[in-house]
Order: sequence, then C-alpha cells, then structure tokens
Amino acid sequence: MNSGKSVELLKIAHNYEEQGKRVMVLTSALDNRSGLGVVSSRIGIGRPATPVPQGDSILRIVNATLSTTTYVDGHAIWPECILVDEAQFLTAQQVTDLATIVDSQDVPVICFGLKIDFQGKLFEGSKALFEMADKLEEIKTVCQWCGHKATMNLRTCEGKPVYDGDQVQIGDQEYMAACRYHYLNPQI
Repeated sequence: MNSGKSVELLKIAHNYEEQGKRVMVLTSALDNRSGLGVVSSRIGIGRPATPVPQGDSILRIVNATLSTTTYVDGHAIWPECILVDEAQFLTAQQVTDLATIVDSQDVPVICFGLKIDFQGKLFEGSKALFEMADKLEEIKTVCQWCGHKATMNLRTCEGKPVYDGDQVQIGDQEYMAACRYHYLNPQI
C-alpha cells in the first residue's frame, strides 16, 4: 500500500509510448475505485485500461483487443509491452495466460500488485506470480507510525483495526501500510 505501484506502471507506459511503442494496460475489474478499466494513482494521474474480470481468460481478452488493431501481412501487431495493475486479483490461470504470452509472443509483461492481504496471506494472483515470474522486484514503502519498512496492510473500520473478514474488500483510506509490529500494535 502507498508504495507508488500505479505511478510506476503509468511511468513505464509513458516511456514506451514516448518512444512510439505500443503498450497494453490491463487492470482487475474488481478495482473500480476510479471507474471500471482505469489505472489511477493517489497523486492524481491515471489512464484507461482494459478491465480483466476475475473468471475471464487473459488470452481471450488480449486476442479480442488485438482483433481491433492494425494488421501487417495478416497478423495483428502485438504491443511491445503489457502492463498489469492490481495483479494480486488475478487468478492462477490468468497468470499462466500472461506467462504464455511472454513465452509465445516474446512480449514483456510487467505486473504490479500487493503481495499479501490484510491478514498477511498471499493473494491467489500474487502466489501464482511468485511461482511463475522470471523476475520479482519489491517497491518499498514505510510504516506510517515508525518509518521502518512496511510489510503489512492494516485494514481498519471506523478507526479500529480489522483482522478478520473477506480477503477482498476494495478500498483506499481504510488501509494503512505498517511494519509487522505496528500491524499488531497500531497507534490508532
């Protein structure tokens, strides 16, 4: 939380496009805080993206998108990069779809998302990415109380910490980045 994942995705998309390269941006259809199919950052920048419903095939979505693009010699022009926001909400099969694209089309896929939920458990998409990704990079943030590295996502409700409930609850202000100590001992 609050590490700049979406800003980094938007920066990478901008850099590719500034060089005249095509980018496909995907995001989970579960996250509609800024509207369906929108990647946005807390600092106020955003862009449209293709929403990915949880049970849908990313291969189907990408192929459907490519079918509306320019063709050269009868073949759709693939993007030079695929960027995925909120990748923790992907299913294991959707991560496999992304790996298939990397392996069969030689297109880099860069995913951004949380590692763990508010209970310290891996999301399905995160687990699959840890198992299949060629490379993992952590974007760090700090605990809002002590400034140490934040490794946990504290969910709150009416100012009180919440440790039980559904894994997925889309929100923003009710989540706080915390170190392990302050996750268990929040100063709220």
